[in-house]
Amino acid sequence: MEETGRTAEECREKTGTVHAVCISKARGTEKEAVPEGHFLVNFGIEGDAHGGNWHRQVSLLSYDKVEEFNSRGAGVKDGAFGENLVVEGIDFRSLPVGTRLYAGDVVLEMTQIGKECHSHCAIYKRMGECIMPREGVFAKVIQEGVIRPGDTMRVEAPAPDRPFTAAVITLSDKGAKGERKDESGPAAAEMLKAAGYEVVETLLLPDDAERLKTQLIRLADSRQVDLILTSGGTGFSLRDQTPEATMAVADRNAPGIAEAIRSQSMAVTNRAMLSRGVSVIRKKTLIVNLPGSPKAVRESLGFILDSLDHGLAILRGSASECARQ
Repeated sequence: MEETGRTAEECREKTGTVHAVCISKARGTEKEAVPEGHFLVNFGIEGDAHGGNWHRQVSLLSYDKVEEFNSRGAGVKDGAFGENLVVEGIDFRSLPVGTRLYAGDVVLEMTQIGKECHSHCAIYKRMGECIMPREGVFAKVIQEGVIRPGDTMRVEAPAPDRPFTAAVITLSDKGAKGERKDESGPAAAEMLKAAGYEVVETLLLPDDAERLKTQLIRLADSRQVDLILTSGGTGFSLRDQTPEATMAVADRNAPGIAEAIRSQSMAVTNRAMLSRGVSVIRKKTLIVNLPGSPKAVRESLGFILDSLDHGLAILRGSASECARQ
């Protein structure tokens, strides 16, 4: 994932032109261009079969990237990649999650960059690649309104004082099978929300290192969350692979957080020395391993939560160069 370090002046001047608005009336069918789109809060475009109350309500793609792709003989039309908005003059892939996009009366907020391609589409099979997984972005509707081809789209960088975003992943074989209720993940999410964080995802996974690595990479790179907390998989069992999976995706180590949890937990129980949890940084995301029990999650998070804001603000530092003024 490329870093963005634009100046505030460059961000204020960034505009583009809506080339096409596209919807699909049924799932599994290609999107087709329409004269205008009515954008609804908590849904997406009225009449689009892929709308819904989730973070991928609207998909956007740069017209410039499509034209470059077509110059190699692709011959794709508007909507062929599954995009709702085709916009000329804006390189969406270079913008950070949290960027706001204004067109017509509509306000959108970017929530994800790129997407995982689960099955190769006809374009990929014909050309050997598809640009949507790499160049496409997703957004949610913040303000209702209508967008038409020819409308100007304006880019506004994320506010530097916006709430930190977080994701919580619980690792539990029994929990993933439905044999045990997950109480650790909800405990962590509750504490984060009370502290002012926006918890964008909560996941329950089996103790599977590869699946955990996949989700850590997705949440850090595509969703660009500020903080990921994991719960479970930090002990001595052969299935406890959370620290190894976390270290495998790390760019940098941040050991002091895990050390602080162990040190302060020793005042509660000597068994705290057996926890193998780590704390690392991937790009601009902090990842912290917590123990598996709800009690230990509350205690551990309580030890560090007040001090995390400063570190997360530093990680956001380069984005603040492109902040609202």
